[in-house]
Amino acid sequence: MRTTNRNLLAAIPILAMLSALVLVAITGLSQRSGVPEAFEPWIYGYFIARYPLFAFALVYGLAYLATVAAGPGPASALRRILFATVGAAALTLIGLYPTSGGLILRGGFATGGMAFLTHQPLWLAYGLGAGVAAALFGGILGLFAIAANRPLRPSLRRIGAGLLAFLALWFGACVIGLSGDLGIGAWPRRAFRPAEAGLAALLLVVAALPHVLLTTLSRLRRSA
Repeated sequence: MRTTNRNLLAAIPILAMLSALVLVAITGLSQRSGVPEAFEPWIYGYFIARYPLFAFALVYGLAYLATVAAGPGPASALRRILFATVGAAALTLIGLYPTSGGLILRGGFATGGMAFLTHQPLWLAYGLGAGVAAALFGGILGLFAIAANRPLRPSLRRIGAGLLAFLALWFGACVIGLSGDLGIGAWPRRAFRPAEAGLAALLLVVAALPHVLLTTLSRLRRSA
């Protein structure tokens, strides 16, 4: 029973991300939809159109912090609530300020762009940009996951697990960044078509699965 509960907990970030995708697809939300003017810079703009699946990656990150705080661990209830809340606020800020994409996509785009302008191969420039975006995103997740509900003493095993988690997120960033080339279409300039939403769901699962498997194995190892 405990193993089943842990597996369900591990699946929550992916389920939350896919639920957000389904909601967007069903409601037809796009840049043609009317939203309060104050929210437009956070929802629309160049980066959300260039990397549309990043919006759902943010949902994954927020759900991940929630599951860490709710899962087994040494932290008190106050520590869990406090640092999960601060972490969620930090991830939202760095992902959406000053406009959609925030510092995460801007950092990755600037790094990849500068690498390409210095005559690096396109694949290397893309990989470097994805790595910087993954480092910013994963740095927030890792820091506040530790603060919320992880042992505070470092160890070689935990450092190794953190490096593997970064590599998993790097892979996910590469997949998400290629979504337009793989056929996602014009969202958010127009609403998702059913086939595009299905492809988006598949790409999101592929992008997130290595990180989910690593965190699940880490939970099982700690409980053994």
